Amino acid sequence: MTNAAGPLVTFHDLSVNYGDAKALSSVSGSFPAGAIGLLGPNGAGKTTLLKTLMGFLAPHSGRVSAFELDPVVNPLGVRQRIGYLPEGDCQLMGFTAAEQVAFAGELSGMPRGDAISRAHEVLDYVALGEARYRRVETFSTGMKQRVKLAMALVHDPDLLLLDEPTNGLDPKGRDEMLVLIRNVAARPGVGLVLSSHLLHDVESICDHVIVLNQGHVVLAGPLGELTGPPRRAFDVRVKGDATALLTDLKDEGCAWTQGEDGYRVFFAEAQGPELLFRLARDCGAQLRHVRPALETLEDVFLRALCVTSEVGKAT
Repeated sequence: MTNAAGPLVTFHDLSVNYGDAKALSSVSGSFPAGAIGLLGPNGAGKTTLLKTLMGFLAPHSGRVSAFELDPVVNPLGVRQRIGYLPEGDCQLMGFTAAEQVAFAGELSGMPRGDAISRAHEVLDYVALGEARYRRVETFSTGMKQRVKLAMALVHDPDLLLLDEPTNGLDPKGRDEMLVLIRNVAARPGVGLVLSSHLLHDVESICDHVIVLNQGHVVLAGPLGELTGPPRRAFDVRVKGDATALLTDLKDEGCAWTQGEDGYRVFFAEAQGPELLFRLARDCGAQLRHVRPALETLEDVFLRALCVTSEVGKAT
């Protein structure tokens, strides 16, 4: 059983190297029960963190604990508690869906009879019951992703790690997968980590977010707190060239992101739209639209990456 009082996974000063290249550099954090979004650009270290947690990679330094177990010392014990959906294909040629899911159950320590019975249950759950005796290599991309989800669920894990589960899916398949994930995330006492570069997927499912960039944790916390009102945001449209205004805003400590129809400007504490109007007047910019806005997960994500990039340049 999971420990509802504390985090399912903790990692402290964790560093993982590939040769001379640092994939993770002294990262610390935790995965509580519930749905956690693991965000970051390609190469940020998301998959490395998941593989280290599973015991597939050994840390260069620091420590990681899952259910109070060390994945390096007891990798099989950790994997019995975790379901893992990898980003890449993991189909077994010639295996039917039922055979492949049952095999995953046996790898997790289930007796063969229980694994076979459970495989049929989870294939029904992911809407592949009628295709259970077809070979997996004949499946569409969406069906293959659902087989991988069934493989991750077959042994009823306490923590589910999903690495880009909607990758390559068409809009209908993506919506179907998100419904399945949302249902799993709603189960009490179960942890779910959704590693994705699709912010909408994370925002629609997760209540906690960890953002990685260049091997570092740059932001972490409850989604409601991160996207709430700690910074005042305004949607702004400018007639003509906005370069001078944006430069002046940056000099005043403001941040901004560009959208399809203008800019979202973030004011530092004690600043407000009066600063925007003054700077626009001084540089001759014509404001066509100014409206208060709440930060989205995309805003938080982009600002966090911008801050790390500036720190990286300075060092």
